[in-house]
Amino acid sequence: MKVTQHIEKANGKPLFSFEILPPLKGQNIQCIFDNIEPLMEFKPPFIDVTYHREEYEYKELPNGLLEKKVVKKRPGTVGICSAIQNKYQVDAIPHILCGGFTKEDTENFLIDMDFLGIDNVVALRGDAVKSEIYFKPEKEGNTYASELVTQISNLNNGIYLDSDLQNTNKTDFCIGVAGYPEKHMEAPSLDSDIYFLKQKIKNGADYIITQMFFDNQKFFDFVDKCRAAGITVPIIPGLKPISTKKQLNLIPHRFKVDLPDDLIMEVVKAKDNEAVSQIGIEWCTAQSKELAKAGIPVLHYYSMGKSDNIRQIASEVF
Repeated sequence: MKVTQHIEKANGKPLFSFEILPPLKGQNIQCIFDNIEPLMEFKPPFIDVTYHREEYEYKELPNGLLEKKVVKKRPGTVGICSAIQNKYQVDAIPHILCGGFTKEDTENFLIDMDFLGIDNVVALRGDAVKSEIYFKPEKEGNTYASELVTQISNLNNGIYLDSDLQNTNKTDFCIGVAGYPEKHMEAPSLDSDIYFLKQKIKNGADYIITQMFFDNQKFFDFVDKCRAAGITVPIIPGLKPISTKKQLNLIPHRFKVDLPDDLIMEVVKAKDNEAVSQIGIEWCTAQSKELAKAGIPVLHYYSMGKSDNIRQIASEVF
């Protein structure tokens, strides 16, 4: 079932969903199931599975030269989605990126998803790899998420890259895209970011899922700006409970989001990470209750491979 259909079927009741990471290379599917299992009692209609593109490492050879080696530390998005749908009978939503994909790769990825009965995808540009300052697309690949959305939308209309194909099958993907309540780190302003977000909607995106935020007012203001710009699709908030003191610096640096002063001071005063985790749970629970009361259709949690804190939040909210 499509995400938009799940929202319609809920009749205003907020839904619970979450995002997982593929396990590190060398681990098996059981570690995924172990993290999913405690959250299934809250009946998530869908689970997102991230995609991690290849990275490069440089290994020094005995002669002093450097050898460039391609590594993929978290493979398995396609297989995990299939396994989740088969085991739990819930929709699994793969992330698909511009980075690391040619348009032909993208088309083949989508065909695989269609064969597996996957109804939803999240279309993202993706981040630059560690060796790049700015994002660099693949040759013959999509440069922007809006272009990726167009390619998926074209496939939904039976338009394949090879125009000579006859009697082509139309896919029927529900397309999610990212939104940034505090703007994308590369956007010059929030208004310009929303302008390009609207382009993704025009190109065929069906719903928006946001970057994490810790101040609900920033989300509400973002929604108001989107609606004023003519964006009418569902906007799903992305939530993450803070769990370690290190995240006070890591989250603003990596994700370019602000942390409220009240939250910062509570974490600073905490005696250890166990206390920080409890603070994060209480803060995210309060966020969740306020969002649910405001009639937000889905509350989406970034689990980062851990379920204990998400489970405690969900038990208070759903």
